[in-house]
Amino acid sequence: MHKVSRSTGVKSGVVSVVIVNYRGAEDTIACVAGLRELEWPDDQLEIVVVDNASGDGSAAAIRAAAPDITLVESPENTGFAGGCNLGITSSCGQYIALINSDARPDAGWLAAGVGSMRSDPSVAAVASKVLDWDGQRIDYVGGSLNFVGQGYKAEVGQLDDGSWDKPRDVLFFTGSAAVIRRDVFDMLGGFDEQYFMFFEDVDLGWRINLAGYRVRYEPKSIVFHKHHVSIAKFGSYREQYLLARNSLLTIYKNFGDDVIDRVLAPALLLSVRNGTLIGQADPDALDLQRHPGGDADPEITVRKEALAGSFAVDYFASHLGELAKQRAAIQASRQVSDAAIAPLFGDLFRATSMVPGYADAWREAIEAFDLGDSLIRPNRIVVITGDTLSPQMAGPAIRAFHIAHELAKEHDVKLVSTTTCSISEASFDCLFADDADLRDIVDWSDVLIFQGFVMFHHPWIANTDKVIVVDIYDPMHLEQLEQLKSESFAHRESVNTGTTGVLNDQLKRGDFFLCASEEQRHFWLGQLAGLGRLNPTNYDRDSSMRSLLDIAPFGLQSEEPTRTRDAIKGVVPGIAKTDKVVLWGGGVYNWFDPITLIHAVDELRRRHEDVRLFFLGMKHPNPNVPDMRMAWDTRELCDRLNLTDRYVFFNEEWVDYTDRQNYLLDCDAGVSAHFEHVETTFSFRTRILDYMWAGLPIVATEGDAFGRMIKVEGLGIAVPERDSHALAAALERVLYDQEFAAACRKNIEHVRADFVWDRALSPLIDFCRRPMRAGDAPARSKIASRSRRRRSSLGAASPLRRNLGYAKIIYERDGVSGVLRQGTAKARRLYARSRS
Repeated sequence: MHKVSRSTGVKSGVVSVVIVNYRGAEDTIACVAGLRELEWPDDQLEIVVVDNASGDGSAAAIRAAAPDITLVESPENTGFAGGCNLGITSSCGQYIALINSDARPDAGWLAAGVGSMRSDPSVAAVASKVLDWDGQRIDYVGGSLNFVGQGYKAEVGQLDDGSWDKPRDVLFFTGSAAVIRRDVFDMLGGFDEQYFMFFEDVDLGWRINLAGYRVRYEPKSIVFHKHHVSIAKFGSYREQYLLARNSLLTIYKNFGDDVIDRVLAPALLLSVRNGTLIGQADPDALDLQRHPGGDADPEITVRKEALAGSFAVDYFASHLGELAKQRAAIQASRQVSDAAIAPLFGDLFRATSMVPGYADAWREAIEAFDLGDSLIRPNRIVVITGDTLSPQMAGPAIRAFHIAHELAKEHDVKLVSTTTCSISEASFDCLFADDADLRDIVDWSDVLIFQGFVMFHHPWIANTDKVIVVDIYDPMHLEQLEQLKSESFAHRESVNTGTTGVLNDQLKRGDFFLCASEEQRHFWLGQLAGLGRLNPTNYDRDSSMRSLLDIAPFGLQSEEPTRTRDAIKGVVPGIAKTDKVVLWGGGVYNWFDPITLIHAVDELRRRHEDVRLFFLGMKHPNPNVPDMRMAWDTRELCDRLNLTDRYVFFNEEWVDYTDRQNYLLDCDAGVSAHFEHVETTFSFRTRILDYMWAGLPIVATEGDAFGRMIKVEGLGIAVPERDSHALAAALERVLYDQEFAAACRKNIEHVRADFVWDRALSPLIDFCRRPMRAGDAPARSKIASRSRRRRSSLGAASPLRRNLGYAKIIYERDGVSGVLRQGTAKARRLYARSRS
């Protein structure tokens, strides 16, 4: 493969238009004249013509007609691929534009093409819309590829009726009209000159996609093509040979291992068969059984077309060592899987040869090699949670479940808990995995998605080559500042340092990150910047950094909640059917403020005897989450004020996830109260989404993203922190002002559509369609994380010492009760495994 030298003196904003001429001076001169009519600044346009050793006076004619252009005279004809490389090496533009000598550009050709790349840094090449000379019929509006490597244009010759006027990603551009970023062209080594001509544009476009960039079809970037220069004067057999050979080169270099292992053999066989059929050769001429009399003549006469396929296979065999090196380099540097770009291939099973008899050979090859319709497997994605997967799931497990559910619509997905799993789902596997099991599952995967302490507990994940998505919607180190406030300073400092280190290790290794809000995104961008991840490499790939860190909030189900039973009113002793019920959804943690809420209810019940407050879940389903002081304080205050089981009620367990709608629909309002501190600023109270799902007017404390949304969108009332009177007044209004409550419900119905899971997770869904390592991934050494260094000092080969080290971390985080819970849970798992 020719390696294009990185040009020096590249001029920012300049477009170098390269035209390759071979014995077509008249067309080339006309094309140059058309380029002068472009709506593009003259000082940002360079025209380069490469005369490919025409030997007919073309170079002199072009020089005379256009003395101000750059004319490069090649000493030999190196084909379209070599001519383009030579012209680009001799140019200075930041962008490279290719146009055939027998074409003319629309005035807006370059502006539309360059504009597409400037608006999206992931676009490395723009495929122009190519029409016939009259602008009536299609020459190119996107290309497809079959499994033997034959690129084709399915729409060629059709009327341009507006059906192809929407930009979209494509596998490759046509060399007759395209605009390309020079830096990406240089990085990939330009066109592969061994192609000479045919499919070199398919190959380069495919390699651009594999490198993690996009080839974008832009219908406003238009070129008109007069005719196709035929190589019939060299013999159609040469065209057949180049098509057969180059198709084999293309699939061998670019398909991943899973696909090439399946398609290479049938592609080789079909190449030979196609040549035999085109050349009308007798395939039985050497068959002794068919010709028992023998033949002493050592020569046989066949048409050259019959040898095209065989010679193509021979080229492949005789150059296999060099081709293997090219393949290894492409596969080692690829950023996306075949599955990621599968929609760009088009119909992989479409035969392009129309020679009689080939359709039968094509069909038989597909059947014999069992290619079927699943040639390219879906991406394999593993979603890992350290939380409990059970009917009584908490927020992290619920989020992991819905991530798996949405991704399973397009990919093969496994949802894994490292704690316990007692649920099943039809569309994806739900599993428990210890460290050994997890290694096998990770080996199976292409993409890993996790949140929390998963990589800390399994540090080897950092050293895999998998695409890693880290879900950082929960700033744990900020929660712990408040959660452990009553602990000793030394303990708080130790836990904070440890958790911050765990998060930093994730931020160093991750390829893509998810957070819950714009406020969180600003926070995490700062932490990423401090770790050096906001670097030129990632910035050049995407200056917005959305391809590194994007927003995917907690979501809610698209289906309306449906009551299947009564859950609170008329069921819970002390709560009548006619009472007004306020719901506290979720747990009671130290960073919340149920104390002010209790005082507000105590005030409100003196005006309204029918007010009731219901705490939905006091016992977290994850045994690793410790009981918190705030829960005890809440109960104690209710008892002291004589509110317990009269006006305030506690559900001691955790409600089943599939049963929660019955509790929500039995309530009249939802409430969330918290303190104003740094955790609040960057929090995302997922319980409020449940309120929105059920259409409950919301009363919440100001200071977070939802507090602002409640005010702006009219979803309820946001009140100052620690103000029990304001909280009581707000509850009174949403419960007893029916007109106001109805307006809140109407506004909620409008807003909640933005939070359904498929929309909330859309950045992750888009990323997983085309997953890739971060731009700076190759430059970063393997992460020597704090957690791994701690484990190394404890003795990596000793299970006892590993368990002691793990116990130490749990003790620092959760105390003695946490160690006991972890030990008991592990003993139960080991016992269950021994009995299975």
